[in-house]
Amino acid sequence: MKRISRYQIFCSVVGVLAFTGARAQNRKEERNDGEYKKRVLERTEVDFLTSIYNQDGENAAVSGGKGTEQLTDGAAAIVVSVPLNDDDVLTIDASVSAYTSASSSNINPFDGEQPADPFRASSGASKSDVWSNFTGTYSHSSDDRNSIWSSHFSVSSEFDYFSLGFGGGYTRLLNEKNTELHAKLSVHLDSWSLLYPYELRPFGEGGEGLDDPFFSLHNITGNPDYAPVFSEHSSKKRNSYALGLSVSQIFTSNFQGIFLFDLIQQNGLLSTPFQRVYFADTEASFIDQFQLADDVEQLPDARLKIALGTRLHYYLNEIVVARAFYRYYFDEWGVLSHTANVELPVKISQRFTLYPSYRYYYQSAADYFKPFEQHLSTDQYYTSDYDLSEFTANQLGFGISYSDIFTESHIWRLGIKSIDLKYNYYERNSGFHANLISAGIKLVVD
Repeated sequence: MKRISRYQIFCSVVGVLAFTGARAQNRKEERNDGEYKKRVLERTEVDFLTSIYNQDGENAAVSGGKGTEQLTDGAAAIVVSVPLNDDDVLTIDASVSAYTSASSSNINPFDGEQPADPFRASSGASKSDVWSNFTGTYSHSSDDRNSIWSSHFSVSSEFDYFSLGFGGGYTRLLNEKNTELHAKLSVHLDSWSLLYPYELRPFGEGGEGLDDPFFSLHNITGNPDYAPVFSEHSSKKRNSYALGLSVSQIFTSNFQGIFLFDLIQQNGLLSTPFQRVYFADTEASFIDQFQLADDVEQLPDARLKIALGTRLHYYLNEIVVARAFYRYYFDEWGVLSHTANVELPVKISQRFTLYPSYRYYYQSAADYFKPFEQHLSTDQYYTSDYDLSEFTANQLGFGISYSDIFTESHIWRLGIKSIDLKYNYYERNSGFHANLISAGIKLVVD
C-alpha cells in the first residue's frame, strides 16, 4: 500500500537513532610505513530500532477524501556496521513494518459482514500489509580521513509495490576538517501491481461492466446506471532520481551549521491506483453507504522537486544545546512548503539527556487537488488525497537518551553505547492526528 505520512516521521526518527554518536573512533592503527592513522570504526556496532505508530482522521484518499484514516503500524530494524579494515566499513540495514488500516481495507469495502461504509473498516485482505527493506552501504575513507566515498544498494517490497535502489556519495573535509562538502546521487526503480478499487475492476480491460456477477449480488441505489470513466493505467513503473548537496561549517567552538540542497526528478506512474475520485457533475451511485468511484486518481507522469534547508547547532553551555532546522520546498505540481524545527537537548547527568522538540509545517495545495466531489469529469488531472492539500501541522516531541562511549554496561558480550526513547504527537488542522513511540539501542561487539 502507499507509504503515507507515518514513514516520513518514522524514517526521520530512525535516522537520528541509528547515527547519533556514530562518528569515527579515536583508536590509532600502525601502518606499514610506521605512521599512525585513526581507524574509521574500531569495533562492530549493532543498532536495534523499533517504533509503534497510530493515526486517525476523516479524509481517506482511498475513499475519495472522505472516510476513516485509521491505521496502526509496528516497525523494527537492525543496523549492523562492520569495519572491514582500517579504512572501509560495511553497513547492513534490514527493516520490516506491518500495519493494519481501516482506510486501505476499503479498497474492497464490500467483503465484510457489515454494510459497506467509508467510515468503517472492511475485513478483507487489503486491511493489512507488510513492508520489508534491505539496504547495504559500503564506505571507504582516505588515509588522511579527508575524503570518503560510499555506495549503497537497497530493495524493498510490499503486497502491491516493489522497489530497487542504488547510488553513491562523496564527502570532502577541508580547512582542518572545519568545512565538509558532501554530494550524493541515488536512483530508485519502482513497480506497482496496479490494485484498483473493487467496483471499478469490472470496467477495466476485458471486464463485463454492470453485467459482472458482483453487481448482481448488490443493489445499486442513487443512480442505478453506474458508468465510471475509469480506464487502467498504461504504465506500472515509477523511477526517481535524487541529487543531494550539503556544506557543513564549524564557525566557532560553540556554533556550527549545515546548508542543504536536494533535487528529485520522478517519472512514470505517480498516481496511486487504488485512490478514488468523485465528480461534482456526475450523479452518485451507492452500494450500502459506500459511494461507487467515478474514477481513480489521475496525476502527471513527471514531477520535479526542489528543497533548500539549513540546520544550525549552538552550544549554550555544558547543559543545553540549541538545534534549529528550516527547509523550503517547492515542486512543479504547485506544492510549496515551509518546515521549521527546534530541539533543545538538556543534559541532566553525565549519561542522560532530555530532548524536547517542536516542529511546524505549512504546505500549499497541489494544482490538481480538490476535496470530495469537487472535481469535474472534464478535468485532465485530479486527486482528493489530503497529503496534497493545503494544511498546517504541528508536532511535539520528547525524548530521553542514555550514552556511554566507554560501554561499561553490557548485554552478554555486547557493550551498551546508547539507548534512545522518543515520543511524537503530530496534528494537522484538517483533523488528522498521529502518535509515534520509537526506541533504539546501539551495541558494540567486544
